[in-house]
Amino acid sequence: MATLRNARLMREIKNLETKPPWGVKCSQDEEESFNVLHIKMLGPKGSPYERGSFDLIINVPERYPFEPPQVKFVTPVYHPNIDKGGRICMNMLKMPPKGSWLPTITIETLIISIQSLLANPNTDDPLMMELALEYKFDRSGFLENARNHTKKYAV
Repeated sequence: MATLRNARLMREIKNLETKPPWGVKCSQDEEESFNVLHIKMLGPKGSPYERGSFDLIINVPERYPFEPPQVKFVTPVYHPNIDKGGRICMNMLKMPPKGSWLPTITIETLIISIQSLLANPNTDDPLMMELALEYKFDRSGFLENARNHTKKYAV
C-alpha cells in the first residue's frame, strides 16, 4: 500500500513541479520524503489576496489517497474559513459523511480548490464567525480588512 501511495505522490509532485497551476510552487524537504509538502501560492486575481504570497504545509497521511491530507496556512489569512492557526474549513478536506473527500482528488485539485475558496468564502460553514458576518453584512469593510491583512502578512 505504501508503495502505491508513494508512486502516486511522486507522479503528483512531478506534475506540480513541471506544470503547476497558476501561482503555485511545490517543494519538499528531502528528509520528510512524501509526508510533508510546502506550497507557495499567490492570492487569486481580483480578490483582496491578489497581491499576497501564501505559504501552506500539506501533511500527507499514510492512508492517502483514501484519507485527505491535512492542509494548513503558515501565512496568516483574514478569511471566514481559515482560523488564526491556519486551519481550513472546507468539505473537500473532510471524510464523508461530513465531508466530500474522494480518493480521486489530487493534491493539485486540492490546491486549486483552496485558491478558489480564498476568492469565494463559504459563509455557510465558517471557522471565524465574526469574519463571516462581516463578509455578509459589510462586504466593503471585509475586503478592506482582508487587503490590509494581506499587505501586512503576505507581501
